[in-house]
Amino acid sequence: MNRAPSTLRASDRVRAGLARRYRAERRFRRFGMAAILFAVASLFVLLASIGLNGFSAFTQAHLRLDLAFDPAALDEPDADFGALIRQALQREFPEVSGRSERRKLAGLASESAAGLVRQSLLANPQWRGTTVPVWLPTSDRVDLAVKGSIDRRTPESERQMSNLELDWVDALIARGRIETRFNTAFFTSGDSRQPESAGILGAFMGSVLTLIVTFLFAFPLGVAAAVYLEEFAPRNLWTHLIEVNINNLAAVPSIVFGLLGLAVFLGLFGLPRSAPLVGGLVLGLMTLPTIVIAARSALAGVPPSIREAAQGVGASPIQVVFHHVLPLALPGMLTGAIIGMARALGETAPLLMIGMVAFIVDVPGGFTDPATVLPVQIYLWADSPERAFVEKTAAAILILLVVLALMNGLAVVLRRKFERKW
Repeated sequence: MNRAPSTLRASDRVRAGLARRYRAERRFRRFGMAAILFAVASLFVLLASIGLNGFSAFTQAHLRLDLAFDPAALDEPDADFGALIRQALQREFPEVSGRSERRKLAGLASESAAGLVRQSLLANPQWRGTTVPVWLPTSDRVDLAVKGSIDRRTPESERQMSNLELDWVDALIARGRIETRFNTAFFTSGDSRQPESAGILGAFMGSVLTLIVTFLFAFPLGVAAAVYLEEFAPRNLWTHLIEVNINNLAAVPSIVFGLLGLAVFLGLFGLPRSAPLVGGLVLGLMTLPTIVIAARSALAGVPPSIREAAQGVGASPIQVVFHHVLPLALPGMLTGAIIGMARALGETAPLLMIGMVAFIVDVPGGFTDPATVLPVQIYLWADSPERAFVEKTAAAILILLVVLALMNGLAVVLRRKFERKW
């Protein structure tokens, strides 16, 4: 028996509608996949660009010179250790004459080489009266030339090194006098005006000290606020207003917290400027809303049956929270705190407002010593005119990304290890 035309038309409309929905779903999937691929490709290009520019900073060109440690010259009160380097270079190129050429020849070695020679002699007093081969860092220009970062096809007037200087570098390489070694100074020294001597240890220690203050200030206060709001505070207009403001504070631009720290911690309390103590307090204020929100979510995730069972055996409200609920919610709180600390580690704007942008050479030894942090160090190097600071900047970004990845990985591990399934 044949179906009525109206029935056929209805079924055709249904099939056509299904076909349109399936086509729309396929388009949505393709657009979603394209967006994911674009994001992954952008991330890959970004990391590849940083890596290509930064990996070269982990190596440094060194120059081997035969230094003659003459006791007569070294016993003088103002002994010139740089003269030992200049004399050794002059012996390598005896044909060099003229003040300008000798100055260029002496510039092949780093400006910090004289201090390293002095330290080496103090550590090896038996070198006095002998001639010893010593490896010293080259200048940043020689380092760039050895790594191939100076285009020799560029006109000499537009290059950082003249043809004569490049010929000297080539001759030293041919004689085995220049080698590329692992740049330990990048990890063991503080900032410096000379790119070949600059390192991240001072900024890294500043970040560590700042984050310690941030955690000690924000975590206990944030957990206490979350426990009160979630477990004890009455549900009224006042607590609702507090919750709304906490959520709003989590979205406030970070520079506002820097202005607050500048006015309160420096202006009102007179705390030391450019110190990890002040930086940690400012970042603690910035991180506090995130910790409160994460802690409240962790407390809300504990089943009501836990509270009811504790109350059923006679536990007081304080005992219910601190003996049963809080221990179960603590892993989630720590995860939120670590994520908040990772965000604080990458902040620059609030720290600029409290003076942590200063040029700091020494590695900080305490919470009140002048210091800077890794993001600010990256900002300072990126603003430097020397070409060699480009690779230093990229290398510091790589270090910062690794630290951030480790912190986020730690948060994931803690969540998976201590997470309870209810």
